[in-house]
Amino acid sequence: MSLSETGPHGDYRGYRQPHRGASDELLVRTGRATPCGEYLRRYWQPVALTSEVEDVPRLVRVLGEDLVLFRDRSGRYGLVHRQCPHRRASMEFGVCEERGIRCCYHGWLFDVDGSVLEIPGQPATMDAALVREKSRLGAYPVREYRGLIFAYLGPIEQVPDFPIYDTLELDGQELVPYRADYACNWLQVLDAILDPIHTSFLHSRVSRAQFSEGMGELGELLFHERGQSFLGTNVRRVGDNVWFRVNELVLPNYTQAGAAFSADGTRPIYYGRTAFSRWVVPLDDENTTAFAWAIFGERADPPEYNTPEGPELIEQGELMDRPYSERQRFPGDAEAVEGMGRIADQKMEHLVPSDSGIIQYRKRLRKLCRQLEQGIEPTHVTAAGIAPVPTCGGDTVLCLPRIDDDERTRLRELGERFMQIQFDAEDLAEDERVRHVVRALRALETEVAA
Repeated sequence: MSLSETGPHGDYRGYRQPHRGASDELLVRTGRATPCGEYLRRYWQPVALTSEVEDVPRLVRVLGEDLVLFRDRSGRYGLVHRQCPHRRASMEFGVCEERGIRCCYHGWLFDVDGSVLEIPGQPATMDAALVREKSRLGAYPVREYRGLIFAYLGPIEQVPDFPIYDTLELDGQELVPYRADYACNWLQVLDAILDPIHTSFLHSRVSRAQFSEGMGELGELLFHERGQSFLGTNVRRVGDNVWFRVNELVLPNYTQAGAAFSADGTRPIYYGRTAFSRWVVPLDDENTTAFAWAIFGERADPPEYNTPEGPELIEQGELMDRPYSERQRFPGDAEAVEGMGRIADQKMEHLVPSDSGIIQYRKRLRKLCRQLEQGIEPTHVTAAGIAPVPTCGGDTVLCLPRIDDDERTRLRELGERFMQIQFDAEDLAEDERVRHVVRALRALETEVAA
């Protein structure tokens, strides 16, 4: 468009085009009594690393609540309301006893379930049973799993089974727990997992190849909604190979992706699995923490990346704590999602076909939140009775040379066949599942070669 077609000064629209708009209020608000906050409270959520819980209580924030996490001297974990029910002193200054936690102010002792064990210094005439019943400390169920502390913050009569995912139970791998803190709303962090195309730009073309050169290939995108899972598959051509990379979101906020450093599309990989598994947890509406494991092993990332910096590089391509000038030149996920603002204005977005996964899962989240408002409880992945829970996230690279000119259609067809191979095997035990999938992948290579 020439200046003559747009006026003497060009087609500039900054004055009339708004800077900010409305957020998706149903999904970005996660405090108590909000639809999405109540929905998230129906699931086990990580609240800390096991290594963060020492011999003194730890103040934690999750879903807008300030809580106190502790481990008593017998090794039991507790998560309680911050204020003591007696005179409202903070339990973060309490003392961890052999059984429970004692308030620093007047010595009241509480068990991990919040029940009152001791009320020292009171007359014998006091109705101790009545006081204990009326003065319980608010508490939530807690459990430890592989270096993360999880809590259930919902109605106790609705507590679900704790989900164990298959990729966390594979032999021959090491799970390294870590946390990554983001100064923005949880939805912005969660969106990235179903945005496979961003790896080709943010992590490859914009600054430098943060993972591998092969990730710069755009490929073809496929999205599947399956049960409680949403899958985004990027099918890339790298020479004579086709690289299938599957990102996964299991409702409401558990995510998996392929390896960061073991896959580049240049060598065969038969059914590689995820190299990081994480929960994207709202601390409040403006702060989020990814509680996660970096996974190292034959089917995940190489052991040489198991370094102090390795989990951060796997999480977002760059170190989190860097000078501003370096963050500008080499942005990672933190810069992308925090740059949207503390709470992004989703109503200002202009979504396109590559955002199909984001569109699908947000729509499902809205539906589930509204259903819960109507009294319909959400379904859990453990309801199917399959343990561990089967998942699909990971990398596979097959030798599938180009055979015709319609490459885009061909890649999409291969991607659909690859995903169906996994779907057909998801109810099998792990060893049998691996044999079935690898056999089918090798057969696909032989078919194309013929």
